[in-house]
Amino acid sequence: MNVIIIDDESRARNVLGTLLREECTGITKILEASNLVDGVALIKNKQPKIVFLDVEMPQHSGLEILDFFKNEPIDFQIIFTTAYSQYAIEAFRLSAIDYLMKPIDIEDLKLALQKAKDAIKEENINHKLQNLEKAFQQLSLNKIALEIPKGIIFASHDEILFFEADGVYTKVHLNDGKSQLICKTLKHFSDQLKDKPLFYKPHRSYLINLKFMKEVVKKDGLHVVMQNKKTIPIARDRKDAFLQMINTSFN
Repeated sequence: MNVIIIDDESRARNVLGTLLREECTGITKILEASNLVDGVALIKNKQPKIVFLDVEMPQHSGLEILDFFKNEPIDFQIIFTTAYSQYAIEAFRLSAIDYLMKPIDIEDLKLALQKAKDAIKEENINHKLQNLEKAFQQLSLNKIALEIPKGIIFASHDEILFFEADGVYTKVHLNDGKSQLICKTLKHFSDQLKDKPLFYKPHRSYLINLKFMKEVVKKDGLHVVMQNKKTIPIARDRKDAFLQMINTSFN
C-alpha cells in the first residue's frame, strides 16, 4: 500500500517515514511532498491509499485540500497531523476526520493507520471533509486564524487586545502579553471582523477590542489606554463617533 506524507518540515517527514517503515506493516512505498500543491500533484499521479497531511503549512494549509479536488472523487484516506491548537483538534473531533498530534506517538499512529485501512472501502472522505469545513465554520464564530511563518494560530476573540498596522503586515497584541506579526494587512482583519461589535477601528493604524479598554484620555487629542498600557490615538475625524459609541454602549 502506497502512502504520501505532505509536510513542509523535512524533519517531521523523516520521523513519520521512519515510524511507518519500522513499526507499521502493509506499507510498500512512502512518498513525500513539502507543500500542498506538490502533494496534490503526487496524489493524482500516484493514487495512494492514505495521505498524512500537515495542517499548518505556508501558502496552503492542509485543510484547503478540498479546493484542489473540485468535482473529483477523493478515494484516499486522510490522516491530519498537527502540533497546534486545541481549536483545530475540536474541529477534527466534530467532523470524524482522524488526526495525529505531533510529536507522533507510535501507538496512536498504528491505531490511525488501522482505522484508515478499515475505512478505505467506505468512500465517504468527501463527506467527512465537508463536515470538517462546517466544523471550522461553526468554531470560527469566536475564533480567528493568524497565519504565522510556522503555520496557523487560532486565537479566541477574547485573547486579542488590538491589531496594529505595520506596513503591509499586522501586529496582533494578545492578552497574555505576547504579540504576533502576521503577513496580512490591517484591512484584512477589519473586513473579517466588521460584523463583530467588540472590535472598533479608532484610527487607520489600529483595530481595538473594546473589552480591553482601560481608560479614555483627553490630552493632546483623544486616546484610549488599553489593558497592556498601550496608548492608542483616536483619529480626529472619528472622535465624535467614538464618544457617541462609548456613551451608547457603556452607559
